[in-house]
Formats: sequence, structure tokens, C-alpha cells
Amino acid sequence: MKALLLSALMMSTAMLGIAPASAQPSHPAKNIVLVHGAFVDETSWNGVAEILKAKGYHVTAVKNPLTSLAEDVAATNKVLNAQDGPTVLVGHSWAGVVIGEAGNNAKVSALVYVSAFAPDKGESVTALSKSGPATPGVKAIRADNKGYLTIDPAVFPSAVAGDLPKDIGAYLAARQMPINHTAFDAPAEVAAWHDKPSWYVLSSKDLVLDPHAQAFFADRIKAKITTVEGSHASLASHAKEVAAVIEAAANAK
Repeated sequence: MKALLLSALMMSTAMLGIAPASAQPSHPAKNIVLVHGAFVDETSWNGVAEILKAKGYHVTAVKNPLTSLAEDVAATNKVLNAQDGPTVLVGHSWAGVVIGEAGNNAKVSALVYVSAFAPDKGESVTALSKSGPATPGVKAIRADNKGYLTIDPAVFPSAVAGDLPKDIGAYLAARQMPINHTAFDAPAEVAAWHDKPSWYVLSSKDLVLDPHAQAFFADRIKAKITTVEGSHASLASHAKEVAAVIEAAANAK
């Protein structure tokens, strides 16, 4: 089934007419580091990664442990420290919190948020989520007896991945990566967007992170905003548009 997910993501990029590039880019940032959100793993970035690799970028997807904010930040910094030169740091959903912290790394030249939280110092996902009505995705979050969170598999496909094929949504729902609830409770200690230029991909049909909340974050961090008519999984369903925003961040001077 994992092959099914990967082939579907590759097929979506092929249908969008992505052509391989023959030369390495000569841009301010040649490195891209992609950070995944809660409930999924680094393969959620495969479609975007393949587009950028075809254009000659050096792309690395972080494998977050999803055990705490501090440990996700540590995993991201480990990857950042291995980069050679300026790097665009990209985060989806929960990973917006992670890149806000790890974005302080000297290697990071720009931040890209994709349907992501962008807390200021002292804010947590839990606190921010209480500021508005719960979305269908948030309402479906469940905790196990160890405090790890997942989304109800019956709700996941429509709430998280409504614009992906149903079999892909079911696959993702059945193979979720639980996140420790303490990660959502942890307040941000750093907000790198105060000092680093930022871009934001806003998903207008998101049923997990409300689009109004996304607009609030994007405006507050003074990001360059691109809106896609996508679900919370727009990094997969709108891989071409997301990759284009990342490339714009890499080209910025």
C-alpha cells in the first residue's frame, strides 16, 4: 500500500506536466528541508520533493519522532546542520511550530508554511486552537491510554485528505503516526519568522486548520501568501503550486 501512495503522488505530479530539469540551479538557496506535520510521516512530502529534485535542488525530508516539540526541533536541526549553504525550511501543519523554532538556525534563509501553525513566542497549538470553533478534523482527534493522539480513521479521509483519492485517504488514516499530546501543549520558545522572510500556502478547503486561522497566521508573520483550493493535504494534492512557492523562497534575495 505504501507503493500505492507513492505512485499516486508521482502520478499527480506527472499529470501536472512537471518536466525534469537538466541543470543544477544557481539560486541563493539550493537546499530545501521539508518537515512533516502530525499524524503522517516524511513521505507526505514525496510529490513536492520529486518536483524540486527534478529541478536540481538538494531536498531532505525530516523524519519527526512526534514525541515532543523539543525532539522534533532537534531532529530538524540535525538535518539543517548537515546542509551545505543557505536552506529553505518548510513546514506543514504542526511542523509550522517546529520550523518557527528551528528556523533560528543560521543555515535557514527563508521559511515556508503550508497549511501550518505559526505561533509567536509563548503560544502553543492547544491554546491557539481554543481561539475559534473546532474544525471537523480537530473534533475527530482521539487520545490513547498513553496520551498519544490520532484522528478517527472514519473521519480522516474526508477531513484531512478530501481532495485525494479515497484509497489514499484510507491508507493514510489506517497508518497514522500518533503524536504525543504534550507537543501540542508546549509553548513556542522562538518565533523565527520575526527575523526570517516567510511564505505561506493557504489551503482554502482545509477542514483541520481553519482557513481563517491560516489567514491570521500568514498576515501576522507578513508572509507572501499563495492560496490553493485544497484540503489539509494540499502538499500532496497541490504539489506543483506548493513546490513553486518553495522555489520562490529559494530564489529570493
